Amino acid sequence: MSFQRTQEKLKILSDAAKYDVSCSSSGSKRANTNKGIGDATGMGICHSYTEDGRCVSLLKILLTNYCIFDCAYCVTRKSNDIKRAAFKVQEVVDLTINFYRRNYIEGLFLSSGIFKNADYTMERLVAVAKKLRTEENFNGYIHLKSIPGASDELMREAGLYADRLSVNIEIPTKDGLKKLAPDKKHEDFIKPMKKVKNEIIQFKEEKKIIKSTPKYAPAGQSTQMIIGASGENDFQIMQTSNYFYKSYNLKRVYYSGYVPISYDNRLPQIGSAVPILRENRLYQTDWLMRFYGFEFSEILNERNQNLDLDIDPKLSWALRNLHEFPVDINSADKRMLARIPGLGMKSVYKILNARRFRKLNWEHLKKIGVALNRAQYFMICDSSKFEKRDLTSEKIKGLILQNSKSKYQQSLSNQLNLFG
Repeated sequence: MSFQRTQEKLKILSDAAKYDVSCSSSGSKRANTNKGIGDATGMGICHSYTEDGRCVSLLKILLTNYCIFDCAYCVTRKSNDIKRAAFKVQEVVDLTINFYRRNYIEGLFLSSGIFKNADYTMERLVAVAKKLRTEENFNGYIHLKSIPGASDELMREAGLYADRLSVNIEIPTKDGLKKLAPDKKHEDFIKPMKKVKNEIIQFKEEKKIIKSTPKYAPAGQSTQMIIGASGENDFQIMQTSNYFYKSYNLKRVYYSGYVPISYDNRLPQIGSAVPILRENRLYQTDWLMRFYGFEFSEILNERNQNLDLDIDPKLSWALRNLHEFPVDINSADKRMLARIPGLGMKSVYKILNARRFRKLNWEHLKKIGVALNRAQYFMICDSSKFEKRDLTSEKIKGLILQNSKSKYQQSLSNQLNLFG
């Protein structure tokens, strides 16, 4: 096949893959062995920027954008009038190796539309990973997007060659899925997730007895939900996430704002994409649940079904629960320290360590890096300076927003002076 045709396929199938955001790779520790190529150890690989500004990249493509389904929200749905293309298994293998050797990429994220049926498609995804591992001795990161409805046998084989597996549940609720993707069944998403969960558990148990047990999906599994296409509120979205985290031990849930890509009368008629701020608030809530010890019901419940777009979810919770404050940072446990707005987990651990040697005051907290413009309203320390205890939730919120606005305006003014 000509270079021009391969290049055309790559353009079509990489563009179609951009709507899938669930390709983080943290958690994999696949080392280079037997003088192979590639390595997925250490920080791993992702398609974005790391905290230190390092850009890491994956070859992110679809095997094909042909699809037998007609999901209203999907650009590759069968009724959409778009240019179609499909890679052969060997073409994807060759592209991955050639791109890696040219230092363009550090791994592969491979998804696909569904042609013929789930198993037919999944077989080809697995074949790509298997060839890379066994024939090319490739030890870089591989993320396979599992096909809903794929057999247990294929899901088991996929996990032996991929670092991470993911099944996109796509729509947060069963009713939404039925409306927008009537060809798909909720149980088809659950089945492969359950298989991966059980295989990971089995691998860990066997590893305790037999050290040479082959790795199985060392970076775990993830999923993605489209936000705003089927009208669910934030409570329903995070309720679904909470269920999957607890039931299937997911590493991540990704939230992808609905982008109006073409007209379909099943979809909400909105003129623009879901605000990025809503995605951000959902991710912040997700973070609080996974790393800060919050229960889902503390942040969202029947009384509070949508997140406040003006302020982050931790601050919103604190303002609704002022009876929990002020917190004495010199005596409070880790759980309560983590609930103070303005304190990240790094600051929490620094406080726990520092107070072993002396009582902490405001100056100490500034040096630690605590965002006092928020935290000062919710804690006390070895000083009475700046403490404010006679304010209502509304006044505190107003002061924090005013302070944030002033900082933004000052930053903007500094930039204008710099370039003007």
